[in-house]
Amino acid sequence: MTWAVVLASALLTQAPGASSKQDVAPGAARLVESGSAAAQAATATPARPNGWTGLDASAFAALVAQATEAPLSERLLSMSARFINTPYVLSPLGEGSGVDPDPTFRLDAVDCLTFVEQSMALGLARTEPEVGSLLEHIRYAQTPSYEDRNHLMEAQWLPNNIRKGFLRDVTRALGGEDTVSVTKTLTKTTWQSRSSQSLQLPRERQPTGTFALNMIPLEKVMAHARDIPSGTILVVMREDLPLKATRITHLGFVVQRKHRTFLRHASRGGYNRVVDEDLETFLTRNSRYAKWKVTGVSLFEARRPDSAPASAVVRSP
Repeated sequence: MTWAVVLASALLTQAPGASSKQDVAPGAARLVESGSAAAQAATATPARPNGWTGLDASAFAALVAQATEAPLSERLLSMSARFINTPYVLSPLGEGSGVDPDPTFRLDAVDCLTFVEQSMALGLARTEPEVGSLLEHIRYAQTPSYEDRNHLMEAQWLPNNIRKGFLRDVTRALGGEDTVSVTKTLTKTTWQSRSSQSLQLPRERQPTGTFALNMIPLEKVMAHARDIPSGTILVVMREDLPLKATRITHLGFVVQRKHRTFLRHASRGGYNRVVDEDLETFLTRNSRYAKWKVTGVSLFEARRPDSAPASAVVRSP
């Protein structure tokens, strides 16, 4: 399917009265959630339409081509702001066919990861046709297939996008001496768990090994909050459970506004949409999770690759 067709479909779903698809991709809920939380789906209808509603193809193209020389952080804030009020739907993007036939791009529904991915692609693009290509490079290790998607944050999404030049780890630079080093280890036993197997990855595509990360402990984050630049990607980390294939379960953009720090994120649960939430409120709520404790956050700066994305593609470990 061509990008023009994909874009036309995405804009069509933003027409007044269009409804959002609620399908969930294989394993998406089990990978990061459990119990009643896994059963939650987007049920709230936004009080207002998002910033993409009513745009036709020419207006969309003009918007993408606007202020392309602005700092990337400004572009990210501008594009991500248009997603505010977009309904939360778990794993709304796929490959358009095969294991996950969900559309490859959409503006009417996001989860926390696809919200960040699409905002990055839109912010990085200088012309409308670049959006689809950039999104592929961010979402996939090499080829746009389910097996080659960056499913796991520690083992795939973060290291691949750092290698490609899309991200830089700024956790230690911003957290200073409060920053600690943590790891996530994936073993053959990890992939025998029910939640890991639900991803339906063939054995040869199941990454194993130990992956290092920098983390600011949860109780230390607010001491550094005002120093985090707007547009920084904040990643939420939980305690390491050996049978879970990830310990990262959420992410969003930091927004500094009127002497307060917010997290712009696609929120599951109470909001069920993209919101700007006071960061301290968000962290306080996260500190109360008892079953799978939140331990801290990592911080990443989005960047423009020095070379063309095609030359920087790296297969997942």
